[in-house]
Amino acid sequence: MSPEVCIVGSGHTAFGKLTGQTLEDLIVASAREAVDEAGIDPSTIDAVFLGHFNSGLVPDGFASSLAHQLSPSLRFKPAVRCENACASGAAAIHAGLHAILAGRAETVLVVGAEKMTHRSTADVTQSLAGAGYQNDATEAALSFPQVFGLAARQYQERYADPLEAMALIASKNHTNALANPLAQMRRAMDFETCNTVSEKNPLIAPPLRLTDCSLVTDGAAALVLTRAGNATAFKRSVRFRAAVHVSDYLPMAKRDFLAFEGPERAIRTAYRDAGIGVEDLHFAEVHDCFTIAELLIYEAMGLADKGKGIRALKDGVVHRGGRTPVNLSGGLKAKGHPVGATGVSMHAIAYRQLTGQAGDLQQPGAGLGLVFNMGGAGVANYASVLEAEHV
Repeated sequence: MSPEVCIVGSGHTAFGKLTGQTLEDLIVASAREAVDEAGIDPSTIDAVFLGHFNSGLVPDGFASSLAHQLSPSLRFKPAVRCENACASGAAAIHAGLHAILAGRAETVLVVGAEKMTHRSTADVTQSLAGAGYQNDATEAALSFPQVFGLAARQYQERYADPLEAMALIASKNHTNALANPLAQMRRAMDFETCNTVSEKNPLIAPPLRLTDCSLVTDGAAALVLTRAGNATAFKRSVRFRAAVHVSDYLPMAKRDFLAFEGPERAIRTAYRDAGIGVEDLHFAEVHDCFTIAELLIYEAMGLADKGKGIRALKDGVVHRGGRTPVNLSGGLKAKGHPVGATGVSMHAIAYRQLTGQAGDLQQPGAGLGLVFNMGGAGVANYASVLEAEHV
């Protein structure tokens, strides 16, 4: 994709159990912050794209125009809801990018939002399972914790026991979230806690423990995107050096899930399009829906060879202060995972890193970042390389 689009504003609600705030409240709050930060009049927005998984979680199934509540001047502007499982947020971003690149819009508003915590864990698990392949009885019976539990078992059989690495990832991301005031779980968890099965850390889908799983979350995030030629009029601007979407087969039986070919192809293509290597990145925000996923992403990124992702942890590469810190926000593991908002949140966090607005999360000298958002079990894969334009 030609690097002709920039992010010029971001919005982000707190993530967590947001009782008393409706889906509409979250959409409007994050949109207002993004528009205010960009310093634009809502009348200049040409279209609205909403990332929202829903899958029966809330009655607001037709939510695309809820952002219009932000301002009367948005009335009659086109709006559409984008759904691509846990990558619904990135799908909305790509819809906005394509509208601009096609010449159908100059400036667009992208929002990602989800309400989940009012439903039981069983209800949420069942809703998310709908993102798996339904035309095979064996696959349809699997929850996503079970899918990634299977990945962890396959990793052990093919390479080595991943449990130590998974506990290191969980502990790292909880430590990072302590510096994120928007994170759902700002609670330190040491390696021993995460690596031990206990009453407080039970097995969820063996060998996955509770601390290996991301959170059920409410929240929203928003971005203002504009054509790069317009970006000089804005106080801050971050350019898409690459934006790649790769989709793989939905049935896991048709692919080697552990090879993580879709994520690797998306990330490596983004490097190629941006003209960079992994060594050029200053940070990454990636899709740690389960700790085994973050481990596989290290290898897909090229931070470690296949089966050796633990080296990126033990060598300090992915930790704060390391060469390529991963999930300084706390990731889905501790920041939270409101499904439709996740991809937009990652981009908003990266935008703030690249414009020096990340507060206690700030990576010194951040100029180039990777965002990777994944839908399903490595099915919908979105990789962005973002670069600061002016701050």
